[in-house]
Formats: sequence, C-alpha cells, structure tokens
Amino acid sequence: MIHLLYFSPTHTSAKIAHAVAEGINIPIESEWDVTYETPKEVTVVDSGLVIIAVPVYGGRVAETAVERLKFFQGKQVPAVLLALYGNRDYEDALKELSDIATQQGFVPLTAGAFIGEHSYSTPEQPIAEGRPDEEDLKRARELGNLTSEKWQAATSICNIPALKVKGNFPYKQKGKHTPQAPITDGGLCTQCGYCIDICPTNAISLSDDEGTYNDPALCIKCCACVKECPEHARSFETPFRAYLHENFQARREAEFFL
Repeated sequence: MIHLLYFSPTHTSAKIAHAVAEGINIPIESEWDVTYETPKEVTVVDSGLVIIAVPVYGGRVAETAVERLKFFQGKQVPAVLLALYGNRDYEDALKELSDIATQQGFVPLTAGAFIGEHSYSTPEQPIAEGRPDEEDLKRARELGNLTSEKWQAATSICNIPALKVKGNFPYKQKGKHTPQAPITDGGLCTQCGYCIDICPTNAISLSDDEGTYNDPALCIKCCACVKECPEHARSFETPFRAYLHENFQARREAEFFL
C-alpha cells in the first residue's frame, strides 16, 4: 500500500506525488495533505511505502512543511522523497528532506527533484510557467516504476542501501526573512473568503471595517492566494521576480536518486 504525505500550497508537490504513485501502481491507502493546518496528533506509519513531497523555498525545505512533517513517524517504512523547486536550484532541500525522513523513522528508498511553477511567476514574467507539465508527470511516473522495481528487489527493509542525494550539511544558511505579504485590490475583491481558506498559515483575515487584512509576519510568500483568487484581486510584488525571470529561463529537468 502507498501513503501520500505532502505540503503543497500551489499543488505542484501534490501533482508529482500522485504521478509517482501512478508509476508504482499500488493502491493509495492514505493521503495526508498538511498544507492547510498543523496536525493535531502524531500519526504512526507502520507498513507500506510513503511518498513525501514538499516545495523548496530558498534552497531549503519550506519551514512550515518541516514543522508539520514532524507529526509523522515511520516504523522503518520505505519512503520516496520529492522536492519541487521553481527552476532555479533545490540546493540542500533534498538532503534536508532525507535527513528529516530518517529522523522520523522512515527509510529513504528513492528520491527526485522536480520543477514546479515558481511562486513568484506571473503571466508577464513567467518562471517555469505551467510546470509540472506532461513531460514532468511522465518522468514522475518513471520514478514510480523505478521505485517499484527497487522495492521489490530489496525483499526486506534491511536490504535497502543508504540513499545518497545531492546536497550538503550544514545546510545552506537562509537569508534574513523580510516580512511581506500579497496585497488586495479593494476594487476587485468581493470578500468571498477563498484566500483565507487556502492560506497555509492563516495570514489572511477579514474585518468589517478594513476588508482583507494580510499579516506579513505569518505570510510564507507561497502566493497561493495570488494564483487562485477567482477575481484576480491579489498581487505580490518583489524585485526578485525579474531576476529569476531573466536568469532562469532555460528549462531544467527532473533528477532521480536511486
């Protein structure tokens, strides 16, 4: 049986996780989406295979994902590790994810770094626009096939060799966090509340006198609210978008670690 575990504000991690599961071709027993809230209790996984997928923020696993993954413990259960990045670089994220999984009692079996549309991407300045695309999903299913073969060949968890992935420890030092949040165009916003529902960190709220309030201290800049607002009333401005658009146009492809 397969278990899916992912943090996926803009759905790219979830898409790749599902595609890998298709390639393994074993029924999905459980699916834990930890995008929208912190688990209330610890979940113990004691059988099957778990697919863990997270986005990369600044070359590291998204901090909110790290916090929520720690609510899952494996009893020497094999794991497929997936990191989604916006066509720049995933740096130490996959190494960090591998270490987290191991600390939580999972046994890394295979891993992959895939490309997803960057959170800062816009139609005017696209960054890996539309990815993962069909070719990416095909590659994810391929990783699933390879994972299935390796799992069957191992016959026992004791026979799985230590998985080596790209990345370094100590991990890349994160830059200083600058509090910032998307802004709302009051003329377009209908206060439907959809952005509140999909915000991973409860950084958005509504008040009768102020309209939409965006808390920069809680915002993780995933831009899910920007991409999914039905009225296109949300926007996020950063000079880093132009830099990414200009310097990371060349298509990057998935990398596998077996």
